[in-house]
Formats: sequence, structure tokens, C-alpha cells
Amino acid sequence: MELACLTVFLLSLLPSFEGRYALVLGVFRGLNPILSMLAASAGVILLSIVLPYAFPKIDDLMVWMLRHGGRFRVKVASAYLKHVGRIRVKAKPYIGKYGIPGLIFFVALPLPSSGVWTGALIAYVLAMSRYKTMAVLLAGGLLSNFITLTFTLLGFGLPSPL
Repeated sequence: MELACLTVFLLSLLPSFEGRYALVLGVFRGLNPILSMLAASAGVILLSIVLPYAFPKIDDLMVWMLRHGGRFRVKVASAYLKHVGRIRVKAKPYIGKYGIPGLIFFVALPLPSSGVWTGALIAYVLAMSRYKTMAVLLAGGLLSNFITLTFTLLGFGLPSPL
């Protein structure tokens, strides 16, 4: 059981998996749905705290690579910084229109290419404060876990955890 909880937690940290898919895997592997939800939610909480601090460090690394890197590093850093700049320009009108609730909804959508990692990147490129970003990621990530667990339990006739 401890290994299954650890597996759900570790998978919940991966960008393409995240908590919502990790908890489904835990339930299908026979883990109690509440334990699966708790392990996946622990991953969401950790990512909600770490990611707002990580993205600025990545930018610092890219700027350093521009100044001190060889030809390949300069190409990579230039491409990254240009891409982030384009995202900032494209995403700003949408967040301006829908605001924080829109970003929470985006993070909560249990679909590929949405989620905590993508929400953190969007919040970063739009220069949202770290604390707002943490709140958005936490609310959206936990809501996503709840939605996914609900559909998993309803859709597959599994016993209710309550």
C-alpha cells in the first residue's frame, strides 16, 4: 500500500501525468480512493509551491546561457526566450478577459495540455505574482483531482470512498 501511495505521489509530479491521472491509476491498482486522492493532492500541493519559484530560475539559466554559452546554448536560450515572449503576448488578452477564475478553470480541466504545469507557465509568462499563482494552481489542481476522482468512481462502478 505504501508503494502504491508513493507511486501515485511521484506520478502526480510529472508534467504529462499530474495528479488527476495518477489518482486514477492508483484506484485501478486497488488503492483506496481516498488514499489515492490524498497522495495525488500532495503532489498538487508540492507543485503549487515549487513551480512559481522554478520558472524564474529557468529564465535566469537561459539568460546566463545567452551570455556565456557556446553556439548551441545560445540557440537554445534564444529559442526559449523568444517562445516565452510569444506566449506572454498571446495569453495576456485571455487572462485579462477571464482573469484568475479563467486560469483556475483551465488548470482544473482534466484534459491533456492543461493542468498545473501549463497553468504555472502561463501564470509566469503573464508575470502573475507568486502567491496568486500558488493559489490558482492549488485551487485548479485540487478541483481537477476531485473532478477526475468523481468521474472515475461514477463511471466505473467502483465503491464510493465515503
